[in-house]
Amino acid sequence: MGESSIPFKNLHSREYTGHKKKGKVKDIELRGHADSVDQLCWDPKHADLIATASGDKTVRLWDARSGKCSQQAELSGENINITYKPDGTHIAVGNRDDELTILDVRKFKPIHRRKFGYEVNEIAWNMTGEMFFLTTGNGTVEVLTYPSLRPLDTVVAHTAGCYCIAIDPMGRYFAVGSADSLVSLWDISEMLCVRTFTKLEWPVRTISFSHTGDYIASASEDLFIDISNVHTGRTVHQIPCRAAMNSVEWNPKYNLLAYAGDDKNKYQADEGVFRIYGFENA
Repeated sequence: MGESSIPFKNLHSREYTGHKKKGKVKDIELRGHADSVDQLCWDPKHADLIATASGDKTVRLWDARSGKCSQQAELSGENINITYKPDGTHIAVGNRDDELTILDVRKFKPIHRRKFGYEVNEIAWNMTGEMFFLTTGNGTVEVLTYPSLRPLDTVVAHTAGCYCIAIDPMGRYFAVGSADSLVSLWDISEMLCVRTFTKLEWPVRTISFSHTGDYIASASEDLFIDISNVHTGRTVHQIPCRAAMNSVEWNPKYNLLAYAGDDKNKYQADEGVFRIYGFENA
């Protein structure tokens, strides 16, 4: 997609209704967590459902149309990352103790737990669900088979710790965000780096591909979310933020970007909210 067809214009005039691909939208807030929302992810099979992981030890499932929480599970530690299996059947959650929990989505209960002996920062499945990726504090991406979680490969991705990972929904690439402030783009079949994105100045906390795989959003302690063209590496839009961002996540069907950060209330306590930012074709 060329630079001449940038489909990004923020609209604040009407509320998001959930089913309009080009619907006019505005930021909406979903409240309920008792601590910061450290990561979120859209249900890949239901474009109006979104799951959140929080420091309050809970994982919650929300309906973005109503803004209400429909499911909740309390886990053993402070949750810092969450991801859906591409077929929508499982959710993986990681906590600050480097423990991985797999939840069955239908029952919304844990079916597997594993603790790792190294720093695990973020997790992801490939699009077939056969490989499971872990970013580590050693600057590597550990690739495991699924569901056995046996070691398959180690990718030396950055010279500093790898904080976050995203999988291209077209199955071509995975992207890694690092403490060195860089985002690297990798060919998933060859495990080779093809491009880096350099717009952020702080350690990269979170990244996400758009539903077409043409754009990647990334964020950190910089007070903006960068959106770049995957094929050219150039920035096409930036969303200003009031605080450091913990998670950005594109909707699996529409140009809607959910994001959550370290926003504080008037008492300087974590708000425990996240927002949805909408775009329509210019």
